[in-house]
Amino acid sequence: MYESPVTPAGIRPLAEAAKRADDGRQDRMWREGAVVTVALWSFTLLIYLPIILNRYEGMGMTSVLLDSSTILVSMAFAMGLFALFRAIHSLRRRVQVGIMILAVFAIAIVQSAFDLLFTGFVAHTLEARWLALPDDLLQSYGAAFNYAAVFAVNCALFQLAAGRRRAIRQERELVHLRASAKQAELDALRLKFNPHFLFNTLNAISAMVVTARNAEAEQGIETLSAFLRASIETDPDAVAPLEDQLQLVDHYLQLEEMRFGDRLDVIFDTPDEVGSVIVPSLLIQPLVEAAIRDAVEPSSTPVRIRIAAQRKAGGLELSVSDDAPRAQTRDGVMAVETVRGRLGALFGGAASVVVRSGDRGVETILHVPAAG
Repeated sequence: MYESPVTPAGIRPLAEAAKRADDGRQDRMWREGAVVTVALWSFTLLIYLPIILNRYEGMGMTSVLLDSSTILVSMAFAMGLFALFRAIHSLRRRVQVGIMILAVFAIAIVQSAFDLLFTGFVAHTLEARWLALPDDLLQSYGAAFNYAAVFAVNCALFQLAAGRRRAIRQERELVHLRASAKQAELDALRLKFNPHFLFNTLNAISAMVVTARNAEAEQGIETLSAFLRASIETDPDAVAPLEDQLQLVDHYLQLEEMRFGDRLDVIFDTPDEVGSVIVPSLLIQPLVEAAIRDAVEPSSTPVRIRIAAQRKAGGLELSVSDDAPRAQTRDGVMAVETVRGRLGALFGGAASVVVRSGDRGVETILHVPAAG
C-alpha cells in the first residue's frame, strides 16, 4: 500500500535500478573494446619497434617478426581485462577500480614473464639467457611497469568508450521520453477538445432533454463537466494514484454509455487496495479509447469492455480488454506503442506490454513495477 504520491524524480532511480544490468553491458560492447585494444597496442608496437630491431640486429627479420607477434598475446590479455571489466559492471565504483588495478598488475607480471621466455626461445640462446637470467629479471621490473602502464591506459580507454556509449544512450532515452510524453499530451488534448466526441456527447444529452429525461440529462452534464475538468488538470508528464486515472476513465465511459446505450457494457475489476498505487498519468486512457473506437463503434451487438488491476510479481498488472472478435487496427497499435514507449522510457525492461487478439477480442496487459 502506498501512502504518498511519488514524483517523477522518485521514479527515475527505480528506472535506473531496473535497467542497470542491461545498460551496463550495453555500454561495454565487445566491438568497441576490441577496437581500442587493437589501436592502442598497435601504437605501442610502433613505439617499441626500434628497440626490437636493435635487440635482434644481425639475426634477420624472422626473429623480429616473431618477437613482434607477442603483441597478439598482449591484445588477448587486454581482452581478458575487458571481459573482467564487463563482468564487474554492477559492483560499486571503488570495488571496480580496485579489482581492475590488481588485474592490471597481475597481467603485467604474466606478460613480462612470457616475454622473457619467448625472447629467449626466439634468440635460440637458451643457455646464454639462463646465465643472464638475474640481469633479465632486473630488466623485467621495468618491462612489467611499462606493461602495467599500457594495460592501465587500455582500461581507461575501455571506460572512456563505455562512458561515451552511456552518454549517447541516455541522450536517446531522454529524447524518447520527451517524445512519448509529448505524444501523450497531444493525445490528451485531442481527447479534451475532440469535436466528434463532444458533439456526440452533447447530442446524447440533447436527446435526453427532448425526451424529458431531465434527470439523466443533468447527470450527463455533470459527468461531462467532471471529465473535462479532470482532463484539463491532468499533466501527461506526471505520476498519480491509479484511482485518479480510473475516475477519469469512468467519466469517459459513462459519457460513451449515453451514446451507445446497451451496446456498451463496462466492468471495472479494480480492488480498492490498488487505488493508491502510483503510475504514470494517462496510461490506460489511450487503450480504452482504442477499444471504444475499434470494438464498440463498428459493432451492432453488445460489447463488453473490462478494466482490471491487481498486484502481481512485485508490481501492478493492468489490463484493458474487450470481447469483440477482431484484429488490432493501425490506431490500436499506435495506442499500444505509445503506452509501451512511455513505460520503456521510465522503467526499461522491468515493465512490459503484452497484446492478445483473436476470436475472443483484444486484451492489452501492462506490468508496471512498484514505485515507492
